[in-house]
Amino acid sequence: MDVEEASEVAEEICATIGEAVVCDRSFLETVLVGIVGRGHVLLEDVPGTGKTLTAQSVADVLGLSFSRIQFTPDLLPADVTGTYVFDERDRTFEFTPGPLFANVVLADEINRAPPKTQAALLEAMEEGQVTVDGETHALPEPFFVIATQNPVEQEGTFPLPEAQLDRFLVKTSMGYPDEDGEVELLERRVAREAATPSVETVLEPDRVTDLRQVPEAVHVDEDVVDYVVAIARATRPAGHVEVGVSPRGTQRLLEAARAYSAIVGRSYVTPDDVAHVCQPVLAHRLVLTPDATVTGVQPGRIVDDVLESVPVPTVE
Repeated sequence: MDVEEASEVAEEICATIGEAVVCDRSFLETVLVGIVGRGHVLLEDVPGTGKTLTAQSVADVLGLSFSRIQFTPDLLPADVTGTYVFDERDRTFEFTPGPLFANVVLADEINRAPPKTQAALLEAMEEGQVTVDGETHALPEPFFVIATQNPVEQEGTFPLPEAQLDRFLVKTSMGYPDEDGEVELLERRVAREAATPSVETVLEPDRVTDLRQVPEAVHVDEDVVDYVVAIARATRPAGHVEVGVSPRGTQRLLEAARAYSAIVGRSYVTPDDVAHVCQPVLAHRLVLTPDATVTGVQPGRIVDDVLESVPVPTVE
């Protein structure tokens, strides 16, 4: 699959998901950047905006297996990864895979599970495998996590640690639809009998793997590489920041920029592509100082300030 074909496929994917989910096109592009960039997606929004429907629609459109894990305070790591069960007939222990063994895993309200259970996802998200009782089990390919969390209701939640947040390529939110969008939502509901909309499959699973390989062929000019590094490094001494973007975050910014370029049909990365993905890729990786947290400083504002301070290269 080349860049032109990848762009056409991405357009069809966004259009098809848009038939079920009422949202901005930019939101769907950001989710697709996370998938095409071979990463994971964190959706943070209030209940009822369509986060679960988005995850289910992504799996259906791509023809992939889907699993939903409802994270709760009593959820154990074995409930996610699987466990060994004793077989009375063979007198042996046999591994029973958990719900993590699917192509698309929806980690619903991930911040409601205790840190030990959250940590069960770390190896899966980074290595595409899980280790149970010393035995390693490979996850299906492709594999990616779409996690959700509610930013408003904090009682009984466990904030994701920085190491966990760093595993997500992008973090984004849907927001409320505008008035026309909400009217369209109701009109769609009146026009169908089912309570939940569904979408058709537009891509076979093996083609999903091909699509995720396309960004590797996107050219990155040396000046653009320097621009990516300059942005990441500028977050570290920035005001109100205790811990800036890590080298892993720098690499993820480059990967997201290449994925976005492929989605829009460009065989090379421009500085505008880098700037376009900076917010969803970098903001959640910043650890703010206690003073900044108390005074309500938003990581997104810091990313904007960094973008304004770093000279933009001219790429021909």
